[in-house]
Amino acid sequence: MTSLFEYYLVDWLGMGLSLISVYLLGNRNKWGFLLFALSNVIFIFLGLTWMNSVGMAVGNVAFMLINIRGYLHWDKNNREPSASSA
Repeated sequence: MTSLFEYYLVDWLGMGLSLISVYLLGNRNKWGFLLFALSNVIFIFLGLTWMNSVGMAVGNVAFMLINIRGYLHWDKNNREPSASSA
């Protein structure tokens, strides 16, 4: 049972933010990208410090860059095609 609290619930916070992010993105809410980026920061911190897992940190850097890209391209992908371009 002590392994549940090994990282002072910081890992659980990251997981919770990830799940909320997926829910928000599934409902087409742009805030999901930002919460995902925050959870990535948490997992990068954990990977580089308490968990000593460079792979976890590198993977979450990649995920964070993808989330930031998605956030920046959100409006461009959701715009309706204009009548003049048809």
